[in-house]
Amino acid sequence: MKTNMQTAPKVRCAIYTRKSSEEGLDMAFNSLDAQFEACSSYIVSQKTNGWLPLPTRYDDGGFSGGNLERPALKRLMADIEADRVDCVVVYKIDRLTRSLMDFSKLVEILERHNVTFVSVTQHFNTTSSMGRLTLNILLSFSQFERELSAERIRDKVFESRKRGIWMGGYAPIGYDVRDRKLVINAPEADLVRHIFQRYAQLGSPTTLAQELTDAGYHTKAWTAKTSRVHKGKPFTRADITRILNNRTYLGEAIHKGNSYPGEHTAIIDQADWDRVHAILEANAPGITRAHSAGPLKGILQCGTCGSAMNPSHTCKENRIYRYYSCQNALNKGNDACPVKNVPAGEIEGLVLRHVQSLIQSPEMVARIWRESKAEEGKLTANETTLALKSLEPVWNELYPGEQHRLLQLLIERVTINQDDIEFHIRGEGLDFLTLELGSIH
Repeated sequence: MKTNMQTAPKVRCAIYTRKSSEEGLDMAFNSLDAQFEACSSYIVSQKTNGWLPLPTRYDDGGFSGGNLERPALKRLMADIEADRVDCVVVYKIDRLTRSLMDFSKLVEILERHNVTFVSVTQHFNTTSSMGRLTLNILLSFSQFERELSAERIRDKVFESRKRGIWMGGYAPIGYDVRDRKLVINAPEADLVRHIFQRYAQLGSPTTLAQELTDAGYHTKAWTAKTSRVHKGKPFTRADITRILNNRTYLGEAIHKGNSYPGEHTAIIDQADWDRVHAILEANAPGITRAHSAGPLKGILQCGTCGSAMNPSHTCKENRIYRYYSCQNALNKGNDACPVKNVPAGEIEGLVLRHVQSLIQSPEMVARIWRESKAEEGKLTANETTLALKSLEPVWNELYPGEQHRLLQLLIERVTINQDDIEFHIRGEGLDFLTLELGSIH
């Protein structure tokens, strides 16, 4: 007598393991191995249900569960997308993620590919609504615990900074770190004092940076924890400004903009600090970042040295003059680049006129009208032409941020050469603009 025996469908199980720190990973049998063995044993116990472990291991050693930027997890997601996995098995849910938002993203991917999720020590899976609810509750507590730990760390840092304790990081020029404290590096401290004194005489960080470079001075060299040596570099305008505004040199500890008496010895006295900052204020009296806003930021490029040309300004007789300046010239002085800077109003007007001529061309008008004429109530050909000709007054009413967004949509790059200007237009941006303008009622 014959009997029909049904076998359970095969379930390909991928085991994912994670450990936040690298400590102990060099041992013969580490935490990742322990997680893998526990998951393997669970899969064996489900053999009658057709569960089979995949030979590939997905181990993330030394990676936090606070984000999804993990190499093994990315490989696992790629294999899921390629339909190589039916079930993801972990030792504990927080091995996969500690973020509820990230977990929701992962569950969405798993459900889209009909992949289940199992935690062997917590006996949860995503095959039932109750399992999904319980998982979300558990992850909520995991995220709460993580945020609570972060708050405790922030509180500890805050209290330590209030006491003036150095909380790590790379020491600024003028100091070294010994026994977790800042101690004065005598030659570097002399250089810091010289920088404050010379700026009080020159009043220009760019000129001072060039003077220090010509004299052979460099920024501080330091060694990373990986033993990689970072050599000092020639001083730039930004380096000088950073030093002049670093209240560490006053013997203070700074935390989130607040200043507290530090444990370390000051290099600069209050009188020298006040003298320098009076000059800094005089050079930029009450000017905010908004005055330097420029819709061409990130678009303009110096054709001579390849540097970005960023918004800048000067103030003379209570009038603000805006420019786009070559970053190389700003950092190293005007002699570093012949282009130097261009008046903001002139270049912005030129770019706008170029964009206007582009979108008011007969070909562009025809394209936009074709997009709009198919639906009742859309613009006529004449109305389309008039709408495009009204771009400039509308443009002037836009916020700088919106101007910048629209220009980024249409223009990839504008290169400023000594003798001419090159425009690089985004073809896909024109297509998008055609659809946008074609949808106007």
